[in-house]
Amino acid sequence: MNPQEKKLSIIAFSGDFDRLLAAFTLASGAAAVGWKVNMFFTFWGLNVMKKDPGRVPLGKGLLDRLFNFLMGGRSHLPLSRLNFFGLSPRLMTGLMKKRNVATLPELLQAARDLKVSFYACETAMVFLGLERKDLAEDVVEVLGVAKFLDYSTGGEVLFL
Repeated sequence: MNPQEKKLSIIAFSGDFDRLLAAFTLASGAAAVGWKVNMFFTFWGLNVMKKDPGRVPLGKGLLDRLFNFLMGGRSHLPLSRLNFFGLSPRLMTGLMKKRNVATLPELLQAARDLKVSFYACETAMVFLGLERKDLAEDVVEVLGVAKFLDYSTGGEVLFL
């Protein structure tokens, strides 16, 4: 890495709608001003990087499939507070559109367009019964913590 190059690494642990909004806002904003940005999705954060945005019974065993179905995909992300049985993310998205604020799908696409690097946590994948084929094609690599920390060396690291 060039010593002048700025780098931001975001660990997306939460699968909450509002926390992922913050993660993708920071990622796309940093990438837009020329920073190298890495995003590491682990446990509930992996939900946003599943290939299918809806509820899909992924995994090999019955419990894996049930768990992944109940978690849903990026179209079923809960709000961290005041979720109101899943209604709040829809209300927030509508309000964001009305007020011309980037929505989660728009921020995800901006991060993709700005070449943010997406990584999936190997341990979380095993735990959740997910396979590489279950993830979006732009996930660069499934890797462990040590390798992600290596990629993050020399930059800022945020845990959301």
